[in-house]
Amino acid sequence: MAQASADRFVQWFRAAAPYIHAFRGRTFVIAFGGEALSEGRFVGINHDLNLLAALGVRLVVVHGARAQIDARLAELGHRTRYVEGLRVTDDVTLGVAKEASGRLRVEIEALLSMGLAGSPMAGADIRVSSGNFVTAKPIGILDGVDLQHTGEVRKIDVAAIRDRLNFGELVLLSPLGYSASGEIFNVALENIAESVAVALGAEKLIFMMNQPGVTTARGHLLRELTPAQARKLLARKDSALDGDASLYLPCAVRACEQGVKRAHLISRINDGALLQELFTHQGVGTMIAPDPVEKLRDARITDIGGVLRLIEPLEADGTLVKRGRDLLEMEINRFMVLEHDGMIIGCVALYPYTEERAAELACLAVHPEFRGREAGVRLLEAIENRARRQRFKKLFVLTTRAEHWFVEHGFAEVDIDELPAQKREMYNYQRRSVVLTKKL
Repeated sequence: MAQASADRFVQWFRAAAPYIHAFRGRTFVIAFGGEALSEGRFVGINHDLNLLAALGVRLVVVHGARAQIDARLAELGHRTRYVEGLRVTDDVTLGVAKEASGRLRVEIEALLSMGLAGSPMAGADIRVSSGNFVTAKPIGILDGVDLQHTGEVRKIDVAAIRDRLNFGELVLLSPLGYSASGEIFNVALENIAESVAVALGAEKLIFMMNQPGVTTARGHLLRELTPAQARKLLARKDSALDGDASLYLPCAVRACEQGVKRAHLISRINDGALLQELFTHQGVGTMIAPDPVEKLRDARITDIGGVLRLIEPLEADGTLVKRGRDLLEMEINRFMVLEHDGMIIGCVALYPYTEERAAELACLAVHPEFRGREAGVRLLEAIENRARRQRFKKLFVLTTRAEHWFVEHGFAEVDIDELPAQKREMYNYQRRSVVLTKKL
């Protein structure tokens, strides 16, 4: 492995460590359609499930069978009908659904049982539990059409599922539900996934689909949504939602509104998308969270470690003046931080010069993965607003690397003599920092 690749791997693995700690012992519900198997993509998903299991994640996997049911009905020449996205399950279709679900469950169990030496499954010890964990009821008549054997979740056997998870088993659920009278119902995989995630109070509900996530009409990926934002998107007549996204997003929203901490819509087509979504700061799909993921707030003493991780590389290359931990602890009340999903991704500080009614903007830093996403602009605007509230008339900054960025945001270069007297006495002529000011 080349040194550059090795360095990137080490950096990524270290960056993933907080997520590994946070996910251990948590319950994830992961759902995907039968296409994942018919297209031959489940092998990659299987490797990722194995890794999650090895890291101590409690897994509930829900598979669909729409593709297999459609293909078999086409072979039989049997027409199928949908009402509001739900299949009308007559006797023939129910027989096909049972056959497809049984076959898929066995295939998934077989793949999860692999343990070939030299493969990502080497040493795997995944025990799979399937059973009648889902009690269903008939949907009945919808828009004047009897959906017959199409059902919806009535109850999840939470105790039984938790019992299996406590034994270290992966719970596998097929798109079928059972009634107290022994009937079998064809149930949409998204209905089962949502219901089991809510019932278990899952940490995450993850839908793997044929799109990278939720996108705008222009194809722009929406990386983060609150339930309220998602509902507005769903209500828009010009919404670009279609296919899997139109089925899964409403379920993801309802799950988050009922206690699931995070829901994710990601691609099943891109190999490794599951790991990239879970173990990188930006992810690769769409995440729905009950509250905004990014928060701009005043720094606390507990943020010192996160601030140091941001500024130490910039101190090492000379971009920022070095600050000792002791000094940072004393001055932490001067800082604001930008937090993304619990991680400090940006910081900035304000130092007052009361006599001159001026303030210094200092220590503006943004995590490399979040540069180019307006994080720096948000921090700048926040510190400008703080300075205005404190009745300062001028903001100044000293920089050796970011002169053009500050000029683009309203600063102008001035002579050193225009610095407040106390700051002018501390000016380091060896650094030759450019002095920039902005009227407030």
